[in-house]
Amino acid sequence: MKTRLLPVIFFLSLTIFAYTTQAQIFTLKQSHENGIYKSGDMIRISAVFDKRTDDSLKTEVRTNNELIYTLSQGPVDSLSVKVWKNNDQLFMKSSSVPYKDTCDIFTGVIKHPCSLQIEATMKGNKQLIGLIVDPQKIRPGTACPKDLKKYWDTEKKALTALTLDVKFGKNECPEYQYVCFDTELNCTGPKPARGYFARPTKAAPKSLPIVLLVHAAGVKGSWCKSDPKEAIRFAKMGNGAMCFDLNAHGMLNGQPDEYYNNLEAGELKDYQISGLESKENIYFRGMYLRLIRTLDFLTRLPEWDGKRILVIGESQGGGQALAAAGLDPRVSAVVATVPAMCDWGGTLAGRKGGWPQPFELTGDVKKMKSVLPYFDTAHLLKDSKATLVVEIGLADITCPSTSVYAAVNQAKGTKIIYPVPYREHTWPTAEQRKNHWDPMVFNPKNDFIINYLK
Repeated sequence: MKTRLLPVIFFLSLTIFAYTTQAQIFTLKQSHENGIYKSGDMIRISAVFDKRTDDSLKTEVRTNNELIYTLSQGPVDSLSVKVWKNNDQLFMKSSSVPYKDTCDIFTGVIKHPCSLQIEATMKGNKQLIGLIVDPQKIRPGTACPKDLKKYWDTEKKALTALTLDVKFGKNECPEYQYVCFDTELNCTGPKPARGYFARPTKAAPKSLPIVLLVHAAGVKGSWCKSDPKEAIRFAKMGNGAMCFDLNAHGMLNGQPDEYYNNLEAGELKDYQISGLESKENIYFRGMYLRLIRTLDFLTRLPEWDGKRILVIGESQGGGQALAAAGLDPRVSAVVATVPAMCDWGGTLAGRKGGWPQPFELTGDVKKMKSVLPYFDTAHLLKDSKATLVVEIGLADITCPSTSVYAAVNQAKGTKIIYPVPYREHTWPTAEQRKNHWDPMVFNPKNDFIINYLK
């Protein structure tokens, strides 16, 4: 008996050797390709292993001359799976050895609104995919302050009472058809609003839309700084536009690296968690006041068409864009990509809150609950009628999908939502971009911008 089994064991040993030396490449698929489910839907997540076409890699396993099965590819290493509920609650954990080209790694039914992130790892290859159940039913984790409108009306009146002082620097545009100025606007917040303002040199009154560009988190990176080239690029769209590329911090533009390095290490270190227990001192108050001041400046210009104000941003910039739509009813459209500052109170409702997750920090929760809702886009958007174009990463743990839906659900205007199951907070991989993201998400968002500015 033992002697008969030896050939089988030998073949299996060969098989194992052959496939452990090959790259363990797989992708994750789910039963609803867009990652959106209703309560009670069957959720099925599968790992799909790359097919091998080289016949020399086929191995037959036989016993008593009878073919048991043929392996032409597929792993023999262990596949580890973790399923996270609402981003940070471990929901399921497993490990198994797959034996098929496609194998189910999670099946189940969820009967309440939540998100799931499925992480699968095999021999150093990690894949992540996300989904969300009943996203339209997700509500903010904190109550909307009864005096929210009154609070911001008071802040706006103080801004209006401050005589607008505009300082223009040198023209950064070499083309005579356009100008682009380093621009400073005084503000009631602790810092002025600063950025690059570009527009056509000749435009009729009431002929141009407004574009406001806002930036992702950080201080010294290229993604944090205003860029005259970007302002000029948008100023050239359609029949021309007035574009203001606003930096989030009121910092000077076009300075040496040392200036931004010192800000990041000093005055603006951990700015996003500054003053969380005080309406007067919370950092986002000044950030939002600079948004309002910039829009006040742009809407006073005679070239504005009186209809179109488009705000564009990603991450922290996406949060600013949503805040602008909530704070200024003149904002007509927003393009927000994986936006931050959404539903901070999600942490208190059993979900992970949006960046910077203030309720996960050490502090006086009672005081924070009396402050943070006034600056949370999940409440600011309550009466907004702007068109919202929003990309949501269903595998994003920095700006969780539940937090973004909790905010966007409060708005009353048209919503164009792009849920992306494989998107974490960073940009998708080159392969993901080529196969799906560019044609299905990135390009449609750009097309919306181009068409909106025609």
